Amino acid sequence: MQNVDAAGLGIGDDHPPRIMGVLNVSRESPYDPSVFDDPGEAAAYVDRELIAEGAEIVDVGLESANKRLDVLSAQEELDRLDRAVESIESVSGDAVFSIETRYAEVADEALSRGFEMVNDVCGFADPAMPEVCEAHDAAVVKMASPPDLERPGAVDDVDWAARRSPEWAREASYVDRLYEALVRNGFTEKTIVDPAFGGWSEEKTLRDDRETFRRLREFRALDRPILVSINRKNFLRTLAERSTEEALPVSLAATAMAVERGAHVIRTHDVAQTRDAALIGREFGRERVRTPSVEELDVTTTREAARHLSTVGADEFAREGVTRLYRLADLGEDYGTLSAAATEVPGVHLVGDEPAILLGTPGRLEELKRTMPPGSDLVSAINSKNHHVGQ
Repeated sequence: MQNVDAAGLGIGDDHPPRIMGVLNVSRESPYDPSVFDDPGEAAAYVDRELIAEGAEIVDVGLESANKRLDVLSAQEELDRLDRAVESIESVSGDAVFSIETRYAEVADEALSRGFEMVNDVCGFADPAMPEVCEAHDAAVVKMASPPDLERPGAVDDVDWAARRSPEWAREASYVDRLYEALVRNGFTEKTIVDPAFGGWSEEKTLRDDRETFRRLREFRALDRPILVSINRKNFLRTLAERSTEEALPVSLAATAMAVERGAHVIRTHDVAQTRDAALIGREFGRERVRTPSVEELDVTTTREAARHLSTVGADEFAREGVTRLYRLADLGEDYGTLSAAATEVPGVHLVGDEPAILLGTPGRLEELKRTMPPGSDLVSAINSKNHHVGQ
């Protein structure tokens, strides 16, 4: 995993999870506690509620990304930049200041006036954005988005997917589209990827966000640090039937899981609590071998394996690269059939009497399944697991 240096702050596997607090100088922003018109009040909020609580990055928004609101022009964002600059200049604490914008012109001006990082919600839709960030040696968050400055995050209903391939557009999952949007136009040396949680388009569903969260490890194949913005999001709070005000516990549970699955930056309004949850996720994450020349990949499913293998043109080996284990008991006559079949399929092992453990790769288990009675519990389990992890 490639680490990123954001104005001296290390981000990636070699560093602890970083907390990104939020400050909005946009009157239309939907989250009132983070919205300020007065630079002095904004600075006090940053010092008291963000930096003092553990935020090492402060993301400053010039406009709301709410899809129901009109998009500001670059000039309108620039008109608000003075207030943002005055706010960060009045902060006494130490943090990396990020400007949230979709325009390279705005990013260039902000980076010239004290900002150190860019959060691009349109994912390099402005083709000059990578060049601007590289010229300032600035880290940049690239959110999954089509090449449309007015439709951030709307990867599910635009014709860019069809231009890649009509067949691909018909068959691609929502996560496939996110991944493709992030790959589009490449990365800078200091890019952080964001899989765009939240209601960025009318067509996006809560199921889309939940599937993205389940498959978060796949984005590690991009070899870039991952940022997630999941604080009090609908796809979490509706599971517990909580309002936005009541949704902090589900956000914290998801934060720990996100860090365990590979997230490196957590964008949040609840800094202190999110920091604690992120540290728990980091502490109990999977231990992997990592040396200067060898990195054990964080792979638990065939889809995750396929993402990594696709970077070297070998995704067809994915089903042979992940081992599944099943504990078996009370199979009755099926046990004898299974025992005989396991000796005939290379790479499949049945260890012990009942209870026993069956292990093998998904591809080999698929071969074994064909020798078993169609209605057996084992066949159902293999079918279910393979369906879940994908091809």
